[in-house]
Amino acid sequence: MASAGPSEPHDYTEGASAIDINAAFAHARRHSSYGSDSGQGAMFDGPGQESIPTSVSRMSYTEHGLAGRRRSREWSRGRMKSEESVGRTSRRMSTDGEVSQATEETRSDSEEEAGGSDEDTNHRGRRRRRSISPAPNRSSVFENIANLFSRGAGERRPSLSRRSSASSTRKSRRRSSDAGSEFALADEVNERWGYSSGEEDDGTESDGSHPFHSEIDYGSYPPSPSAGSHLPLFAADAIFGDEVRIDIDIPQEPLNPPPPGPPSRQTIYVPEEDNTFRFVGYEVIIWRQWLWRVCCAVTLGVVGLLGHWFPRVWLRCVVEEKAFRDIKHGCVVVESAHRDITLFPVKRLAYPYARSTVFPVSPAEADGRPQLLSRSDNGERQAILEDLHVVDYRYSRFALDVQTGLFGMIRDWRDPTWTGLQSIQNGLSQFVRHQRLILFGPNIVDIEGKSTISLLVDEIIHPFYVFQVASIILWSLDDYYYYAFCIALISTLSVVTTLIDTKKTIKRMREMSRFSCDVMVYTDGGWVERDSTDLVPGDIVNLSELRVSLFPADMLLLSGDAIVNESMLTGESVPVSKNPAKDDGIARWRDLKDAQGELAKSFIHAGTRVVRVRGALASDGTTTQPALGLVVRTGFNTTKGALVRSMLFPKPIGFKFYRDSIRFIGVLSCIATLGFCASAVQFVRLGIKWPVILVRALDLITIVVPPALPATLSIGTNFAIGRLRKLGIFCISPTRVNIGGKVNVCCFDKTGTLTEDGLDILGVRSLHRNVHRFGELIDNVHDLPSIHDRTSFLHALATCHSLKMVDGEIIGDPLDVKMFEFTKWTLEEGLIAGTGIIKGRSGSERRPAALVQTVVRPPGSAQFRLEDALKTGAKHAHFLELGVIRTFEFVSSLRRMSVVVKRLRSTSMEIYVKGAPEVMVGICEKDSFPQDYDDLLSYYTRRGYRVIAMVGKSMESLSWLKAQKMKREQAESNLRFLGLIIFENKLKPGTTPAIQTLRAAHLACRMITGDNPLTAVSVARECSLVSQAAHVFAPAFVHGNANTPMSKLEWSSMDDPSWKLDDYSLKPLPPPPHLTVAEHEVEYQDCALVVTGDVFRWMINYGPLETVQRMLVKTQIFARMSPDEKNEVVERLQTLGYTVLMCGDGANDCAALKAADVGISLSEAEASVAAPFTSRTPDISCVIEVIKEGRAALVTSFSCFKYMALYSMIQFTTVTLLYSFASSLGDFQFLYIDLFIIIPIAVSMGRTLPYPRIYPKRPTASLVSKKVLASLFGQIVITSGVQIWTFFWVRRQDWYHTPDADPYGHGAHLKATNFENSTLFLVSCFQYILVAAVFSIGPPYRKSMWTNGWLMASVTGLSLLNLLVLLQPPKPLRLILELMPLPFSGRAWIVVFALTNVVVSLAFEQWATQFISQVIGVLMNLHLEKKRYREGKAYKAVEGGMQR
Repeated sequence: MASAGPSEPHDYTEGASAIDINAAFAHARRHSSYGSDSGQGAMFDGPGQESIPTSVSRMSYTEHGLAGRRRSREWSRGRMKSEESVGRTSRRMSTDGEVSQATEETRSDSEEEAGGSDEDTNHRGRRRRRSISPAPNRSSVFENIANLFSRGAGERRPSLSRRSSASSTRKSRRRSSDAGSEFALADEVNERWGYSSGEEDDGTESDGSHPFHSEIDYGSYPPSPSAGSHLPLFAADAIFGDEVRIDIDIPQEPLNPPPPGPPSRQTIYVPEEDNTFRFVGYEVIIWRQWLWRVCCAVTLGVVGLLGHWFPRVWLRCVVEEKAFRDIKHGCVVVESAHRDITLFPVKRLAYPYARSTVFPVSPAEADGRPQLLSRSDNGERQAILEDLHVVDYRYSRFALDVQTGLFGMIRDWRDPTWTGLQSIQNGLSQFVRHQRLILFGPNIVDIEGKSTISLLVDEIIHPFYVFQVASIILWSLDDYYYYAFCIALISTLSVVTTLIDTKKTIKRMREMSRFSCDVMVYTDGGWVERDSTDLVPGDIVNLSELRVSLFPADMLLLSGDAIVNESMLTGESVPVSKNPAKDDGIARWRDLKDAQGELAKSFIHAGTRVVRVRGALASDGTTTQPALGLVVRTGFNTTKGALVRSMLFPKPIGFKFYRDSIRFIGVLSCIATLGFCASAVQFVRLGIKWPVILVRALDLITIVVPPALPATLSIGTNFAIGRLRKLGIFCISPTRVNIGGKVNVCCFDKTGTLTEDGLDILGVRSLHRNVHRFGELIDNVHDLPSIHDRTSFLHALATCHSLKMVDGEIIGDPLDVKMFEFTKWTLEEGLIAGTGIIKGRSGSERRPAALVQTVVRPPGSAQFRLEDALKTGAKHAHFLELGVIRTFEFVSSLRRMSVVVKRLRSTSMEIYVKGAPEVMVGICEKDSFPQDYDDLLSYYTRRGYRVIAMVGKSMESLSWLKAQKMKREQAESNLRFLGLIIFENKLKPGTTPAIQTLRAAHLACRMITGDNPLTAVSVARECSLVSQAAHVFAPAFVHGNANTPMSKLEWSSMDDPSWKLDDYSLKPLPPPPHLTVAEHEVEYQDCALVVTGDVFRWMINYGPLETVQRMLVKTQIFARMSPDEKNEVVERLQTLGYTVLMCGDGANDCAALKAADVGISLSEAEASVAAPFTSRTPDISCVIEVIKEGRAALVTSFSCFKYMALYSMIQFTTVTLLYSFASSLGDFQFLYIDLFIIIPIAVSMGRTLPYPRIYPKRPTASLVSKKVLASLFGQIVITSGVQIWTFFWVRRQDWYHTPDADPYGHGAHLKATNFENSTLFLVSCFQYILVAAVFSIGPPYRKSMWTNGWLMASVTGLSLLNLLVLLQPPKPLRLILELMPLPFSGRAWIVVFALTNVVVSLAFEQWATQFISQVIGVLMNLHLEKKRYREGKAYKAVEGGMQR
């Protein structure tokens, strides 16, 4: 045993031998809080202390998938039972013949007695079926490269049973040992100790599964999507793209039977992204390809465009299905679960290495190193792989296994030789590094940036611009040169602007994600400096030499220790400690999809920020070995890469308005077709030439479908985004703005969102000296009574934490920091306390280990010196020093942490435990609790305070060696209660007004928190989220628990437990006699439910469907919810038809923010880019602004669409009437209407500000709603009627004369100079302005149009201009517009017609529209009632059922 450093000669090990210490460390690793057996420590094993668990597992991409959450049989049974009830409405992801392979690891850990040899963990695979479910929606950052005319239907949320709980029941696995079971629970539900939590940890540990076959299905496959038209590369659309809440139960068109032979189809489920897609192999048929090219040339590229827009057409015509392994010149078609397909070529990489270097094999088959030859199971030498067939899909690489004929994800490959620290300590050879660089690619998250030419081509061949190009060509052929030139100029500017924005977006994303640095890599027995882009899995990196602030790859820490900031991934800036991985951790990584449980505390994620890295320490406090890291994932395979992928390729969100707009344009096109048919008959009767008839027909289409329509629909959204930006609210997903207008339920986290971020200690309550009750509240540590017992409340406050000291600053959990600062003590880490040298089992290997983790001293206490150790005096107050010998980390399922503490020169050790008060009852002696324990606890929690309990005990003659061998269950037993710590968490000033505003607008508010139910209810009542007079009911298990299918719940009033709810209908039972309330006086609104996470999981898995639905509708507070359960609540509400807004600020909200229709992050951390909205204002007032702007933008989009539709129909009516006698509008007349009237009005319409108050009723999001249809078609009838009346009126006038018999002016251009043309043109000019005023909807969603200065200026100015043109047109203007001279009486009558049109249109919009919509509603009521549930309005039916 080496002596301690000179500054700290005292030995906390009390003379234990080196062999004893060595055995103790080995035993401690096997018997830690949730550790497993590990082999003997290798050269990289570092200090043996524990630290605060990492919180990043909640953001890891396995955590959001199903791999780590769907491991229990109870979950599977519950899900199958649930599917039987409502599975008919679920969209099936596989057919009956589909075979899903999965392996589930079961571990049998055998633990030896002290001093015995370690045994390796045995892994046995077991196959089971895996179910698939879609994941939440994401928002895109490339929505300006949109598929404007995508027509594939979106998807509605799966049914309740289909969206089974993401945080469903996990099977708790207890590891067996000779001495008994440990408290090593894998069922962690992400709850902090204490009665409330804003930062929950997730240490869930899942069984390992076989890397490839676990998620890959083959055999018989799901049917392919129906032949909806999709652009393969433009899936996300800012204007007309498919989004959520639109019928996902559309049946899919089945594929033809696959060809015989090896597989040509494969369904792959990626749990990290919760995404399912299908690979189908195709081979190009040469003669068909040449025929296709000929057709493209003959049709001047039209066939090619059709093939690009509708890739299924190209697939049917050019290729045939082929087995993957037989593809020579073909491609693989990737078909997503959202029905869009993309073609990818099969790349061939020169790969002269064995199959075992790519695909998983048993250790006996290969050693994981590149071989030129390898042996198969029968002993024959198999040839090397000449080349490797890969497909790169969304930055994930899939390799083709020639043996199975199926693709596997490269990301899931693990080196089979990673059995422990000894197996990886020599690093990689250059030969192996070259092989893995070919396989995994460079270590860089680099978004592919298209060239300007490529982006330009993609933009030009978009249907919108193709339509504009065709229109410009048509107008040029029709001699509309000026109009064609202006539209071409506008289109060019639009393309250039889009290109610039796209390039900026790509550049910004690349700058955010791209990172590289120089690192020292151990290669071929020596350290070599390399660029981080050359890192491959298996490299050993010197972290002590890292000169940058970010880690370049996902790594396992091998030696030393580190403190990192993972806010880039989680949004939570709490520093996280990382400890060296152990032998079993390295071996377990081979079997895990992601770092979980104990391994997460050694896992360093790429992109996380370095706070501190320290090497392994020697006895004198110097660094003898640098901090080393083992690279395990690189590039887009890292957690950071997954986050970037989720932003680049989000799940499409849907909105009914965009789908209906496409359908309505289709209706207008049909009207145009009918109008032209009637005109064509007249053209033939008039003897018009066929080329002219064809040009007129095409011109009519450009009139009915105006090219400026998509741009005008986004005007309101763009103005809303600009206004939000001025308020400090930033949006990265424009489509979510309109969706914000349909929000009807708002969900909030509590800590940091409704309440302040920081916690202040209100005080502590210790035991009274004389009476067995609590003493007074103490807010000054010096007032704590001195207790002669060895266990001291003050000592517990000073030591029971996981704080670290970095550059003189104490860092760690904010609650721990506040608690320690309350004591006013000083803290030093184990480096100052001393370290020892421990010999390895071989005798030659020596490794340092900290003998004490943390040292704390009271203020004014001197540092202990060598001569002090020789003094015989037992009491030296100024030398008081406490050393933390061992830490049992916080476990969210246990909701507590504990420390073993040694007081200097003491003969005993003390154990202190800190955690949630309710869990202390089971580990403390009953007589240690004061008589008023329950009353005082209830008093503080009901008032919203956060309460932490502290307990402890003293163990005489407990040596350092015994402390290292002690199990957690032994330490946390027979404890004595010490006191309570009361934390104050105040509401933010803006919380209560915002909640009151939302509730006044009839918007449902929900709290989803990790806190205690009593605290959550108190805060909810304080901020008016729950009415003060409401009766709050909470469930509790009376039989069984969350893992038992046959458990029974009892719903009791939190104010009077004797008042119950019916456990099926969730309606109040008759109140007890002593309550003054009568049964008939209890209204539906008077009751609220609070549900905890364990009850929520049980209800989702095993509860009756009707009860689950009622629970979701009626519950206002979801307490003790883990991050996954928060996400699940949001998704469950969406399945009932709610449009959900989620507002949060931290890591436990990230998944829910992504899943919500509108997610608002109050955190400015980098992870907030995963939310559509980010607010700099750190309170929920931003929710009100987003909803108001969303409603205003939605109404503006409707107004603009109706305006553009009516503009088209007005012009269509004008042109159709003129076609009746072979006339048309002139070039400058079109130009005057489109450029001088339409564009100014359409742009200024979007500038109307939102109404200052939120109206209780939401605006409609459907163009086929009764009121919208009545308004639109009514105005079409009125304006068309006025034009028809004017057309026949002018022909009856005395001054009228018929136009020339020859209809042609120049070439094929119809004449425009006649009385019909002039009168219709003048009347229609007033109609374009009129309908803008009619459709400029004001209150209750927008301010009155009078407040829109731009719109009023446009309307007034254009009206005066039109009056000038009508009454006294300047001669040059009259000649340019080709107007006929009209007598004054004729001009006066036109003014009368225009005024009549104004009065009738305004009157119809104000009164008749409402009446007609009510009539239509009566006619459609029965039909809609039958469809209500299917259309996503289930919550209305549930609410109606509960009110009856």
